Amino acid sequence: MNWRIPLSDIDFGSEEANAVQRVLESRWLTMGAVTQQFEEEFAAYVGARYAFAVTNGTAALHLACLAVGLEPGDEVIVPSLTFVATANVICYCGATPVFADIKSQDDLTISPEAIEARLTRKTKAIMVMHYAGYACDMPRIMALAKAHELAVIEDAAHAIGAELEDHKLGTWGDVGCFSFFSNKNLVTGEGGMVVTNDSTIAEKLRLLRSHGMTTLSWDRHMGHAWSYDVVALGFNYRIDEIRAAIGRVQLSKVERNNTRRRQLTSLYRQRFEDLTPAIIVPFSHHPGISSNHIMPILLPKGSNRTLFMERMKSMGIQTSIHYPPIHKFHIYAGAPGTSNGLLPFTEDVSSREVTLPLYPTLTDKAIEIVVRAAQDALIESAKQHV
Repeated sequence: MNWRIPLSDIDFGSEEANAVQRVLESRWLTMGAVTQQFEEEFAAYVGARYAFAVTNGTAALHLACLAVGLEPGDEVIVPSLTFVATANVICYCGATPVFADIKSQDDLTISPEAIEARLTRKTKAIMVMHYAGYACDMPRIMALAKAHELAVIEDAAHAIGAELEDHKLGTWGDVGCFSFFSNKNLVTGEGGMVVTNDSTIAEKLRLLRSHGMTTLSWDRHMGHAWSYDVVALGFNYRIDEIRAAIGRVQLSKVERNNTRRRQLTSLYRQRFEDLTPAIIVPFSHHPGISSNHIMPILLPKGSNRTLFMERMKSMGIQTSIHYPPIHKFHIYAGAPGTSNGLLPFTEDVSSREVTLPLYPTLTDKAIEIVVRAAQDALIESAKQHV
């Protein structure tokens, strides 16, 4: 569909094209020098000792789970209001995701109180997700983890460039995982990064990313080795030089583009308060600096979300949902932490949330169009619902 205002768009220019062209001309396309540069620059940007570029964000999460030692029989506390990969990677290791509620309709991040309530003797780790680029309550979560000797994995897919207490998100826990999917704040198409400050975890990540091999093709190409051993059951989760080259350019734009996202989010919030205060914009007074990855709103209780989104579509404005809660999917039916209304905020918010367009090249005028369209869509959907 040819959207008047799409949900997301990419800030690509000649810089990305030129970076890709240089890789093609080098005739080395698999993971090599450009990837190493990307990793070094990314590590410096987020303040991590180690960074490993991978083929996607799911691979980053899977490697993180393996690196902290998840095994069959372990439990990991995780939000349900996130993309399904956050929970799937736990299952890849034979462990069990235990779902915990979010804080409130204003704070869509995992609740420390809910985490504590889900702890059992089987709990091995906590996996947080910084929803929309807003920080989870990491001081309290890290204190819980320390008290119970738990690993902490940060799903920072939404959160590149976001901060809390002068620490970039992704560097609070044992491992941080980023996604560079086509709608993210840093885009390579597919791609991701996993970061850590722990040298033991870093060595596991290095081995597991590439078949458990002790040397890589690039090492042998450069004459640093001529053979290799395989010392772990690893995976082929490598990124390539083309995407790494795009990533380097995109990384140089993150601060500028995140600033623009914050400006646009503030304008959305102001215009909704002026025109349609019945629509709630979450994270009204959230601590830290957000990356403002997406623009979630909550419709009034009792609204017909489907009719609202169809009305927006009829006006050429693309919307989405972040997210259908994981515990409602058939594959996770009966999972721990899902029965007897144990996730009330998650279930309420997920039934009313709509994601509006947000990207760095969006104009102030487009924001006005979207807000007024949302005002109209809310009125019209209410009429049809009656």
